[in-house]
Amino acid sequence: MDRYLARELLPTFLFGVGAFASIGVTIDAMFELIRKIVESGLPISIAAQVFMLTMPEFIVLAFPMSTLLATLMTYSRLSSDSELVALRGCGVSVYRMVLTAVMLSLIVTGMTFVFNEQLAPASKYRATQILNAALKSETPTIVKRQNIFYPEYQKVKKKDGSGNSKILTRLFYADEFDGKEMKGLTIIDRSTQGVSQIIVSESGEWNPSQNVWDFHNGTIYLVAPDRSYRNILRFEHQQIKLPRTALDLAQKSRDYGEMNIGQALEQLEVERLGGDEHKIRKLQVRIQQKISLPFVCVVFGLVGAAMGTVPQRTGKGTSFGISVIVIFSYYLLWFITGALGEAGILSPLVAAWMCNFLGFGVGFLLLRRVAQK
Repeated sequence: MDRYLARELLPTFLFGVGAFASIGVTIDAMFELIRKIVESGLPISIAAQVFMLTMPEFIVLAFPMSTLLATLMTYSRLSSDSELVALRGCGVSVYRMVLTAVMLSLIVTGMTFVFNEQLAPASKYRATQILNAALKSETPTIVKRQNIFYPEYQKVKKKDGSGNSKILTRLFYADEFDGKEMKGLTIIDRSTQGVSQIIVSESGEWNPSQNVWDFHNGTIYLVAPDRSYRNILRFEHQQIKLPRTALDLAQKSRDYGEMNIGQALEQLEVERLGGDEHKIRKLQVRIQQKISLPFVCVVFGLVGAAMGTVPQRTGKGTSFGISVIVIFSYYLLWFITGALGEAGILSPLVAAWMCNFLGFGVGFLLLRRVAQK
């Protein structure tokens, strides 16, 4: 029975992967590439290469959809032909019939995780690099940003020894970052015990060869512990050893979709130093969604199989239409909960996993209802 069901499920699943991935990449990427070929003179060979590199991203999205389509169409066809009735007459329970679909969905979940973690981010990032290089973009991944702000904190023991407290050790602010240098800099540095310094500079840039900052046209104010000015130093060029975290914060090299979980966690640490709560929440939601997305395959496998086992006579067209409605409804709710998580109404964990838990609940209720008939 398991081999028979697997043989029935596999062709429909592969058809769904090809169909959904092709539709997605055509709508999202092909039309934009054609426009660049016509308007910007993008070579067709480069466009074809970029097109192929964007495929893994849409294959990841197609895996859950194809799982739903395959299970719903296969079990609906078996139900229409009374094959499920024959299996139940032989003593096979509905739960045992659906178990095959769930186990195959778990295999697809693993495939989705591999694609989403290893192939899709790297290929999308490579596609962006190739496209920008072909269009002669000098700074393809750097976006001009304004109001760069990040604080650094340090934990110190309280005087009464009751625990640790967090104090501000460094505050970095820049009016603008043009992709190469910071402009309008103000830095408060309290990391050295016994003296604090305030650095005001017209511009500054990171010197990678010496791991220092090169500041231009500014003033350094040295402040004593009693809050009195100890010294004032004016400079045209001054090298100061400070962390490059502000540059990492401003020079975001990859989009969220171009990072795997490890890279996203590293970016999260940088954003936490910046202190922008909205960006932190957004990245936390994205990380949880990357983890939860592969398990949509199991949800759709269970829901599709449960809906397919309901005694009915439906054709392939009806099953396909039901699949589209379920997919649209699920991802609409998925985007809504994600937005609520970014707004701080839901926690990142709840925002990313709520749809999966609701899907599991609906699937089990449908399956239980069919088993009781």
